Amino acid sequence: MAEGIVPRRPTAVVIGASATGLLAAAALADFADVTVVERDRLPDGPEPRRGVPQARHAHLVWSGGVKALDDLLPGLTGEIVAHGGRLAHIMGDMVSRAPNEVWFRRFTSTHHRNLVCSRDLLDSVLRGRVLADERITLRQETTALRLEGDATAVTGVRIRAGAATDAGDDADAGERTLRADLVVDASGRGSRAPRWLTELGGPSITEREVNAGVAYATRLYRAPEAARNIDFPLVNVQANPAKAPGRGGIVLPIEGNRWIVTLAGTRGGEPSDDPGAFVDFALNLDDPVIGELVKGLEPLGEIVTTRATANRRRYYERVKHWPDGFLVLGDAVAGYNPVYGHGLTVAAQCALAVRDTLGATGLGQPGLARRLQRAAARPVAAAWDLAVGQDALYPGATDTRPNGVERLLARFVDKAVETGARNPRALAALLDVMSLERPATRLFSPDMLIPMLIGPRRPHLQGPPLTDAERKTAVP
Repeated sequence: MAEGIVPRRPTAVVIGASATGLLAAAALADFADVTVVERDRLPDGPEPRRGVPQARHAHLVWSGGVKALDDLLPGLTGEIVAHGGRLAHIMGDMVSRAPNEVWFRRFTSTHHRNLVCSRDLLDSVLRGRVLADERITLRQETTALRLEGDATAVTGVRIRAGAATDAGDDADAGERTLRADLVVDASGRGSRAPRWLTELGGPSITEREVNAGVAYATRLYRAPEAARNIDFPLVNVQANPAKAPGRGGIVLPIEGNRWIVTLAGTRGGEPSDDPGAFVDFALNLDDPVIGELVKGLEPLGEIVTTRATANRRRYYERVKHWPDGFLVLGDAVAGYNPVYGHGLTVAAQCALAVRDTLGATGLGQPGLARRLQRAAARPVAAAWDLAVGQDALYPGATDTRPNGVERLLARFVDKAVETGARNPRALAALLDVMSLERPATRLFSPDMLIPMLIGPRRPHLQGPPLTDAERKTAVP
């Protein structure tokens, strides 16, 4: 190399400043200068944003995601906790009824701690942390129009800047091309990547949808005065796929002395945005505990509903001839029924897989994008199998019958849940899988099989395991 010539640093473009996009940018920053292209204007603090309509509903990050977040961005979860978030022991800080109508005992012997807060808070802290990196540039109010390149390699993305961009000069107005060594599509469920690829002469993408027809209704409440000085547990009543319609709900205590209450129902049993019907819906779940907890509380704002809850997966990793320089992550690959709470965990684990793969190879190697896509598919597949194994059982959920592996896993998970509800060793194994820390084969370990086959067999609980103190603070 000639003296004084500084080698060009690789460049990457991330489409979408979603949680997935920001985590991808963080993973890439050690290897490239990163530009994040976002069509909306982002809020300055923990406030709602247009591009995340599901943010008002209950969210959590499983312990597998917590570990990935802190691996990517050390101390991130601690910062969220410092702003009012909470690391809740699962199942010690949770009162939960499984889909098979079994109440879990509140074991505290497991290591699993889930991150609980509003989505607005999580996104705000994440934005602040990632966008403070000088290697990452944000282009707000900018739309990605199409990919540049051909079927063998993507070389950039065509963008159109809005009138209110931060650029401040005429040169950046209108359309232009951002050249990049890697383009990452993190634009969510509305991703246009399949169309973009065919426009370049690339392959069509196999897709699958499993839609249980779940609708969500969420309302924010002010927490009971007496419950504000204790770590009130999450309260969760899961829907039973064996019943149609399936109905469930969750109470999620969050920062600011507030409770997020999300109710859910499948086809024919959907909750509505009628304020007069919200508490009645909760009281008429298979167990009325959620309704009993929230009746009489002060609501904060209106009811928010959504029906965009289908499990939808695009099998990019199966494409034989994948173009260099292009990667798809997050909901653009697979979106899940939000009831399972796996979206954020998968996003963090996919970003971690990208970082680790790049750490071994660096950018610019032929075939790298295909390896990255396959690495990201592993956490996607783990969450997908868990979600569709349950949702495919609902009437009308899919035109494709669950395959043998999915049916076997669904039956075995039901048995594992029943065993875990009564045995802490079995529960730890179950949570290893549900938290996406371990593969589903963990359910076949001695920790699960021995209690499943020979006990000890403690009787199932007959109701939600709230303590007397918790009932007194929350229920007048």
